[in-house]
Amino acid sequence: MRRYARITGTGSYLPPRRLTNNDLAAELAQHGIETSDEWIVERTGIRARHFAAPDVSSSDLALEASQKAIEAAGIGAQDIDLIIVATSTPDMVFPSTAAILQHKLGITNGCPAFDVQAVCSGFVYAMTVADSMIQTGAAKRALVVGSEVFSRILDFNDRTTCVLFGDGAGAVILEASEEPGILSAELHADGSHVGILCVPGNVSGGKVLGDPLLKMDGQAVFKLAVSVLDKAARAALEKAGLTDADIDWLIPHQANIRIMQSTARKLKLSMDKVVVTVDQHGNTSAASIPLALDHGVRSGQVQKGQTVLLEGVGGGFTWGAVLLKM
Repeated sequence: MRRYARITGTGSYLPPRRLTNNDLAAELAQHGIETSDEWIVERTGIRARHFAAPDVSSSDLALEASQKAIEAAGIGAQDIDLIIVATSTPDMVFPSTAAILQHKLGITNGCPAFDVQAVCSGFVYAMTVADSMIQTGAAKRALVVGSEVFSRILDFNDRTTCVLFGDGAGAVILEASEEPGILSAELHADGSHVGILCVPGNVSGGKVLGDPLLKMDGQAVFKLAVSVLDKAARAALEKAGLTDADIDWLIPHQANIRIMQSTARKLKLSMDKVVVTVDQHGNTSAASIPLALDHGVRSGQVQKGQTVLLEGVGGGFTWGAVLLKM
């Protein structure tokens, strides 16, 4: 009998500080940078985002989201035997944010804990790894988290990028089950596109080498994203023996409403079947899909038994899709 990995609980957390486009425009104006609510909404669909306080780390956001997912699943933290955190903004160079999260959750059972770095595709990558480990019997109950403090790596002199991103965390509990859960997954990367979305800096000898702030070629990212997301979605559907007509909900990476609308059109889905949070969260990178998933579950949109397609695309260039039954 096939062993599936099935979502039994979801959770999310947004830091209290919420900035509308007007709030952000006012802050940027103090530094001579001009933008407006109309300019941002027209190009991205974003109306607000949340920024973490200076002393709040990715593991802090992950802790809040994880506790909600654990409660929703009706389990205890000690029942978890695998922790994977997807993040591009870890607490420190090492140890992993997952190990720090394990300690903050009080988990003392020695379960493996590690980070996955695939930028905005990170949660899809992490889900796929956890699914594989559950299918092979290496884990029974996994905590999978996407958590980011992207506000730390934004260039607030560049209005084309600093208005796009926000901070937050989302989490799911995946448990081994005989009931269908994750049906298929599709992961890809193409390092030849590394330059179109990156933070080209690192630490050496106690100093930052290169540039530690985000750089993006928006037009190149848009063009590539629309193309690869459609292909990944169709490949995941084909693996599961399903078609786009079988999708109850599309939960894409929340980067730009135009990318999401284009992906929905290619899959012949109305926007009524797309969970949209980009307007209130901005682009929270690896956290965006689990944030949107938890929103969909807690709002009553996404229900048990429905077929959901998750898909993400990010720096690397990375992309992928996960098809699952709730």
